[in-house]
Amino acid sequence: MIKKVIIGIIGLFIILAVLALRPVPIIAEDEAIAETGIVSTIFEGGENDVIFKLSNSERLFYINRGLEQNLSLEDLRYELIGKEVVFKYPDYWTPLDWNKRVRHLSKVEVGEEVIYSELLPSKSK
Repeated sequence: MIKKVIIGIIGLFIILAVLALRPVPIIAEDEAIAETGIVSTIFEGGENDVIFKLSNSERLFYINRGLEQNLSLEDLRYELIGKEVVFKYPDYWTPLDWNKRVRHLSKVEVGEEVIYSELLPSKSK
């Protein structure tokens, strides 16, 4: 009996580890969720990540290793703080962010200008 419980716990741990460590999917634009808002804060977090906060949302949004992709915090602050942006991101779940409070950005737009994009080409039907 105890042996089955231990095996079950180990199996659950392995499943959670696989879910937590899987990469964020790179998606096409027609698969992305869009959220619009006014940028209130931009700061560095994690491993050279660029973190955004919108004034109308409790979520944080980030560009993974954005500072390694020729993005500058100073330039982004100058261009985006106080402006309405459209963030596009994939719908995915991980146990590290079980309540979906931190979203990985696939695209950042202000007006007609694309500030950042890692989206795949849209799938034609």
